[in-house]
Amino acid sequence: MELTQKINSVFAERFGGNGTLYASAGRINLIGEHTDYNGGFVFPGAIDKVIMAEIRTNGTDKVRVYSIDIDDYAEFGLNEADAPEQSWARYIFGVCREIIKRGGKVEGFDAVFAGNVPLGAGLSSSAALESCFAFALNDMFNDNSIDKFELARIGQSTEHNYCGVNCGIMDQFASVFGKKDHLMRLDCRSMEFEYYPFSPKDHVLVLVDSRVKHELADSPYNKRRASCERVAKRLGIETLRDATMEMLDAVKTDITAEDYFRAKFVIEEKERVLAVCDALNRGDYETVGRCMYETHAGLSKDYEVSCEELDFLNEVARECGVTGSRIMGGGFGGCTINLVKKELLNDFVEIAKKRFNEKYGHEPKIYNVIISDGARKVSDAE
Repeated sequence: MELTQKINSVFAERFGGNGTLYASAGRINLIGEHTDYNGGFVFPGAIDKVIMAEIRTNGTDKVRVYSIDIDDYAEFGLNEADAPEQSWARYIFGVCREIIKRGGKVEGFDAVFAGNVPLGAGLSSSAALESCFAFALNDMFNDNSIDKFELARIGQSTEHNYCGVNCGIMDQFASVFGKKDHLMRLDCRSMEFEYYPFSPKDHVLVLVDSRVKHELADSPYNKRRASCERVAKRLGIETLRDATMEMLDAVKTDITAEDYFRAKFVIEEKERVLAVCDALNRGDYETVGRCMYETHAGLSKDYEVSCEELDFLNEVARECGVTGSRIMGGGFGGCTINLVKKELLNDFVEIAKKRFNEKYGHEPKIYNVIISDGARKVSDAE
């Protein structure tokens, strides 16, 4: 409600009157890391941290938009040559252009937006921004004729073509399709997806943000992707989605140890995602948690995308009796995602903050997250 009121107030002050409120969510990924480019499964959900915008048509061919959080204003036209200089405004411009390029309609509008998605924590605030505006412009100008998958692709294409980020589809997919109390298993090869219930009575999800990011000289993402592609080629398959450990072990002597362990992680992670799906259908959160710990170990030892700080947080979680804990995201810094029994929550948070501060000289940030709805028109209750 506080976010709504702030946006309402600034919109009235800048543009007069009021518009329509839209929102879209940040996301977590419970399990399924580095599987997307291997044709596997990811398992994201939208969270209760959002980007929210108040928007109204203005009868011109210009977009006028103000970011409360950055305290910056941008104004631009809707032609390719009108791209704004500010990087944050290019996300909105890109969404407009991608809708137009697909034959959709966009006219001039005024907008004010703000959010509570923590920046730099791997919760995809940029996808939330893209999805918020894509959903809104579809509703305002296109009678919701653009289907949801296309809205997600519009966000992804915005990143590729206007923001210089060659991202996958997961973040935008989660922001658009998010459903309260449900996670989604997305098949990154077929793009089919299925909702799975996630509303534990006795557990909560907590992110522990290390507030560190290690910059590496080479591109670890590209190197790992190349490893996976080499193994798939040796196995005669398109991606590691179709590989088994038996197949991998059969060619172990023909590939490097590094490539073997990269492929081993991806193959095992594919099976863990499927195991978590089955466990959630049974309400078995102990199995979910065990798989999360296994994923962290694989990301740390086999895929080598962890770092000392994240391994430390994972070990603290284990010592505190946390049900499940792992790195979330590409690695080399950022957050752990933790599935914690409610009665252990306060002790875990205090111990993690204290021990991390003693070892690294600063406290991690703590974010409690609830699985919530994705892109939507905001109701009065919000």
